[in-house]
Amino acid sequence: MSHPNQSACRNRLLAALAPVDFALLQPRLELVTLALGERLIEPNTPIKAVHFIEQGIMSSIAVTADGERIELGLVGREGFVGVPVLLEADRTPHEVCVQAGGLAWSLPVAALYEALELSPDLDVLLLRYAQTVQIQAACTALANGRYKIDRRLARWLLMCHDRVEGDVLPTTQQFLSLMLGVTRTSVTAVMGDFVRDGLIETKRGTITICDRAGLAALAGSAYGQPEAEYERLLGSLEH
Repeated sequence: MSHPNQSACRNRLLAALAPVDFALLQPRLELVTLALGERLIEPNTPIKAVHFIEQGIMSSIAVTADGERIELGLVGREGFVGVPVLLEADRTPHEVCVQAGGLAWSLPVAALYEALELSPDLDVLLLRYAQTVQIQAACTALANGRYKIDRRLARWLLMCHDRVEGDVLPTTQQFLSLMLGVTRTSVTAVMGDFVRDGLIETKRGTITICDRAGLAALAGSAYGQPEAEYERLLGSLEH
């Protein structure tokens, strides 16, 4: 099994660690492939490992007892999956699934706890990330409750665009309707408007971002607060 070289890590949290803290994690980090649709966290199931994302997009999804689902937030190479364990919660009613396949460094929860006991600085950095996750979920709730579908979709496309290389997003209108908590018919209508206005292009299973500035103007204040909070708390720590 090969272990990561910190200078080669694309995950922003791993790259931001002090070398002494990275060394605490390095022996137990294992590179794993993330397949589309795979669940990294199952609802109400013990979390065995956290995943520092190298490539791809993960969706954090709230799930009700009767099966209703809506997206809370996104995770890419800026973060990791498994925030509840930082708060000493071994499980969550939510799920995390792979929205765009990629790679991640998997770390057993027990190994993370051992490292946290040895390094207060590591604990602080990961808790700062947890704060950004909380802000993202709060902003998603605000967007869902206060903004029309066009602004919400523009926000979501920008957030996905932040987490991929290039301009092509792998997704479907059915998935979008689930993530945004609206009907597929509503998504289809707004997507048609976006295509007509030159903001995006669509093909089966993909959306291509054509005019990011136009999407940002449409999203307005619905987009940007979680991203700014991340840079405030963590951007300055990067080497």
